[in-house]
Amino acid sequence: MMVKCYARPYARAIIDVAGSPEKANDIRSELMRFESALATAPELLEVYANPGIPIETKESITEKLGAKMKLSELAARAIMVIVRHNRIQDLSAILAALSSYVNEALGVAVAEVRSAKALSPDEMTELAATLGKKVGKKIELDVKTDPSLLGGLVVQIGSEIWDASVVGKIHKFRESLT
Repeated sequence: MMVKCYARPYARAIIDVAGSPEKANDIRSELMRFESALATAPELLEVYANPGIPIETKESITEKLGAKMKLSELAARAIMVIVRHNRIQDLSAILAALSSYVNEALGVAVAEVRSAKALSPDEMTELAATLGKKVGKKIELDVKTDPSLLGGLVVQIGSEIWDASVVGKIHKFRESLT
């Protein structure tokens, strides 16, 4: 995922205030919970996007939501800054930038996995371990189900792609025939 340039300063600030990549990762988890709450309440996003609603009202809503979600003080302050600068609708981009910085600092690689069927927890653990040995980093899986693969999976880590899908094998076979 390409990180938007305006998101990087917010991500950098969160890491600086957190003091360590591990603490920044904890804040990232809390911000992701906040983002999920926003996704389930589109009317709340409309409130944040509406320039006619005073910033004090938006801050009050954010404070109450943060308290209800039991966010840490640092996470609540980070969200408040994002709200004050009218960037709450850009929270996904800020989280992507934060994830990128935190993963780099912690030596974690994100593997985007498309699987023909849902993977069990054991399969995901085994896949993460296997990929970790292959790339020499701890692996964080981003798994999506894609029935069009017919079977198997496709994994992408950075610019490397491993295609172990039935559709991929059919395409390779076709190419070998021509």
